[in-house]
Amino acid sequence: MSQAQIIDGKLYAERVRAGVAEEVARLRQEHALQPGLAVIVVGDDPASQVYVKSKGEQSLAVGMHSVTHRLPGDAQLDELLLLIAGLNEDARVHGILLQLPLPDHLDTRAALAAIHPDKDVDGLHVVNAGRLASGEPALTPCTPLGCMIMLRETLGDLSGKTAVVVGRSVLVGRPVAQLLLQADCTVTIAHSRTRDLPAVCRQADILVAAVGRPQMIRGDWIKPGATVIDVGINRVPFDNPEKAAAGKTKLVGDVAFKEAREVAGAITPVPGGVGLMTVACLLQNTVTAAKRQHGLG
Repeated sequence: MSQAQIIDGKLYAERVRAGVAEEVARLRQEHALQPGLAVIVVGDDPASQVYVKSKGEQSLAVGMHSVTHRLPGDAQLDELLLLIAGLNEDARVHGILLQLPLPDHLDTRAALAAIHPDKDVDGLHVVNAGRLASGEPALTPCTPLGCMIMLRETLGDLSGKTAVVVGRSVLVGRPVAQLLLQADCTVTIAHSRTRDLPAVCRQADILVAAVGRPQMIRGDWIKPGATVIDVGINRVPFDNPEKAAAGKTKLVGDVAFKEAREVAGAITPVPGGVGLMTVACLLQNTVTAAKRQHGLG
């Protein structure tokens, strides 16, 4: 049996960004509307700073209005809520993204709940979660949206396929399961406490791994020919003893990639897969939010 097709996240992300840039240009020309994204970052977490910089650069690259608000790590909740309230009222801002995680002393739920649902481009507000569960138009979390784009590009019609989602987080597992249901898949949500998890995974035509455990899903858990979407991003020591002793680490997914590639029909790599789609889908969500706020779709 030949090795699985690699689902190239870079390629699909470029396509999404190109589509966003085209739509932004059209909105600016036909409606004098420039979609705007505001990113809020609290503290100086190095990983967050990298992500925020990337989001700002990519927003500008597709012709959007982009602004980043930085608060000190000791900022209080009232200060954060006041900033969010101002952005909710700012007509130039159509999408608000709160970079997570927040410092421990801040109430993440309260902060996310303060973002107007129509500007919640991360799709984490309970109103958007409810809309998604009810099958109504919703701003969908960016990573699940990216998963669905790659699945449709790889498989075409998903109707009737058996999908297993390993992981039940509100950020990925639950929303991607809802999206798969809307695509007429038969969906099982599994997790680390599912009895005989390998057997459940082997039923899947589509297997979405979002459990947050490095290489947990082995090759013999996968149905031959299945499509595997690996959402996991885990940093682990190198196998090489010298590199490990030097403290060097590498990124791996929730799936044992080399094993899985021998069995699956198609698979996303880590890195180079789902992660690259997340920012592209954030841009797409911002355009969607801008159009809805102006009655354009």
